Amino acid sequence: MIRTFWTLALFLVSLLFLSACQNPDNAHADQTLSDDHNFAQKSTPVIDDSFVENFVLLDHMGQAHELYYHHDAPAIVIMIQGNGCPIVRNIWSDFKSVRDEFSSKGVKFYMLNANGQDDRSEIANEASEYGIDIPILKDDSQLIASSLDITRTAEVLVIDPETWEIRYRGPVNDRVSYERQRKTASKHYLEDVLTAILDGTSIEKPARATKGCIVNLKGSYDKEAHANISYSETIAPILLDNCVTCHQEGGIGPWAMTDYEQVEGFSLMIREVIRTKRMPPWSADPEIGSFHGARGLTLEEQRDLVRWIEAGAPRGDGPDPLAIRKNNATEWPLGEPDLIVEAPAFDVPATGVVEYQFPTVTNPLDKDVWVKAISVVPGDRTVVHHALIGSSPEITPPGEGNDEDVFDNYLVGFVPGSDSYQYPEDSGVLVKAGGEYRFQFHYTPSGKATSDKTKIGLYFHDEAPAHYLRQQVAVNPRLNIPAGAESHTEKAYFEFDAPAEIFLLFPHAHYRGKSSKFDLHYPDGRIEPLLSVPRYDFNWQHNYALAEPITVPAGTRLVHETVYDNSDKNFANPDPERNVTWGLQSADEMLYGSFFFRWAEETKDNPVHDPLSFWIRQYYGFADVNMDGKLDASEMSGRLKAAWDEGKLAQVDMDQDNALSFAEYYGFQKHRMAQQNQ
Repeated sequence: MIRTFWTLALFLVSLLFLSACQNPDNAHADQTLSDDHNFAQKSTPVIDDSFVENFVLLDHMGQAHELYYHHDAPAIVIMIQGNGCPIVRNIWSDFKSVRDEFSSKGVKFYMLNANGQDDRSEIANEASEYGIDIPILKDDSQLIASSLDITRTAEVLVIDPETWEIRYRGPVNDRVSYERQRKTASKHYLEDVLTAILDGTSIEKPARATKGCIVNLKGSYDKEAHANISYSETIAPILLDNCVTCHQEGGIGPWAMTDYEQVEGFSLMIREVIRTKRMPPWSADPEIGSFHGARGLTLEEQRDLVRWIEAGAPRGDGPDPLAIRKNNATEWPLGEPDLIVEAPAFDVPATGVVEYQFPTVTNPLDKDVWVKAISVVPGDRTVVHHALIGSSPEITPPGEGNDEDVFDNYLVGFVPGSDSYQYPEDSGVLVKAGGEYRFQFHYTPSGKATSDKTKIGLYFHDEAPAHYLRQQVAVNPRLNIPAGAESHTEKAYFEFDAPAEIFLLFPHAHYRGKSSKFDLHYPDGRIEPLLSVPRYDFNWQHNYALAEPITVPAGTRLVHETVYDNSDKNFANPDPERNVTWGLQSADEMLYGSFFFRWAEETKDNPVHDPLSFWIRQYYGFADVNMDGKLDASEMSGRLKAAWDEGKLAQVDMDQDNALSFAEYYGFQKHRMAQQNQ
């Protein structure tokens, strides 16, 4: 039987943050680049016209691309694109021909759009109209384009991943000019450059003037203005609003933003993690959905921070808001709780792997309560990777706790930086009198021995709320990721059999997770993207609480999809040569899309929840591979498949279509349960 709530540490998050990988006293000399890939990297000053630092950008279809992911390619080619530019439109066919010839030899091809006037949907329309079938990276902040000294569209950059130097910049060929074009080109610059790189010969001319449309970078080169960006009035407030929650004394960041000197010392690292989208740790596509507690920097904030750092991070005049800030790392963010429950102390060693811990605490209350909010305060934030909390009216015998117990009456999951969760208005989770609170802890040693004693603060409704808050999961325990696959997709869905309101989404995978999303498939055929995580990061897994709940009609499916990278390019991959299946450990994988919702028509006085339907809906969500609402023989397994093959379920197939619809299987299970209860 498939349990409604699968065993899982829902809120896994590794404490991987900004590391002190530079000497603050000699920042420019010792600055190193991202350690995302295991290959030699070159120290470089902040700005070097011949050297390309790592970056991550989304393309016009919302997919994430990291430059240094292609460290094993012989070359990476980027052409500057802009909507409406006739030269780009005319030269595309030539660029495509070069792509078709050299991509089979391992060369990677991209376009890059830094035009402020072009948004992603407009770029997608342009690509569709002109048959552009390669990723067009959108540089919304224009920080990447300015670091590459981009001035015109149609310019091509050829990057050598061995040194990360620009080996060539210039036009594709000599065929197109302003308002003029030849039938054929007489000079094939890009083709000659790539041939030379592959042959290991010298490039005749590494830089040529390009004819194209001017790219307006909106003051990117106004160094005087950048040097006048105020640390006191602009930079420090950005850090206070977006960074200091983690980067404070007692916080989960490895260094505290206590004053200007600390920020200046780590400034080049801050610049790097903004360019590669590692910080702030927020992974949602900004163009899909709106969420409470979103941590992403605005484009203006990104520009101000990076330009200030590139100007030398000047201190300037004014007070230091960081130095005078009061530390609040251990305060209850929602006020004094109605009940504080303290987990038993646990000693965490300095190094090694700590097995999951499942402590319990006796419920001190002799009355039923409805929880409306909960906060989690770790004793030592540097080692608490995640914590899950639930309750049960039963008492767990000593030594018999397990990782599924916490889901019997699930309350909340804690991840660093996400300490509290307030349930939707007039909704709650009922905790019965007596029994116990159950925990699941994942500890990650931080380099020194310590002891953790995590506390949870519970906040109660004064009166019973109108609505039950419920949790479900779109899950696929049958996933199978082939060895070496760079992009393997797995899906599952949950179909609501009554109108429902969705409040929160949580995508979960392990080290091979590459991207993840939730889409709504309505009964009328419409598909609505609800959440997209283009660059899934096992180290930073988030609750995505919708800014406004979304109500869906009966028959709507919530489809969860994750793409996995099981190749050796994935630096975190434990074993690229292994076919990966479902498993609890991080070396295995999961497709696990958790969500909070409530039935729109359900109240405490009108319960509509059907546990049997709840379970079967989850089962069909992964077993129904072709998502047609039925299970044929190829989609069945185990005892169900055996019973079907033996003809024992022929009478269940009421419409005789050689498949079990949900209604048929539900009716069969309901009849079977009724017989067992007689």
